Amino acid sequence: QVHLVESGGGLVQPGGSLRLSCAASGNIIMIDTMGWYRQAPGKQRELAARITGGGATTYADSIEGRFTISRDNPKNTVYLQINSLVPEDTGLYYCYARMLVRNQPGRDYWGQGTQVTVSS
Repeated sequence: QVHLVESGGGLVQPGGSLRLSCAASGNIIMIDTMGWYRQAPGKQRELAARITGGGATTYADSIEGRFTISRDNPKNTVYLQINSLVPEDTGLYYCYARMLVRNQPGRDYWGQGTQVTVSS
């Protein structure tokens, strides 16, 4: 059994900051890429940021330098620092991890999502 547990979402005023966390646990042999997708109300889920096991990062063009993704490999945890929040950042933020799990073929695993709401 593998779990991805997100935390750190909430209600924030425009211009504020949040730090999302996602911890993976279970019979994990190896974690490759970890990342965050987000889904705004009425829109499709889109990639926000991802980071490889070696630390290479990719960000969506719309992020405009306001997001920073990082990971703590010994803790199997990925973080997303979000600064200068705008209402358009509102949505569900989903963590994912491409993992090799004991007795399972390697694949992507997903968290349940954490809500980020940017409003005054």
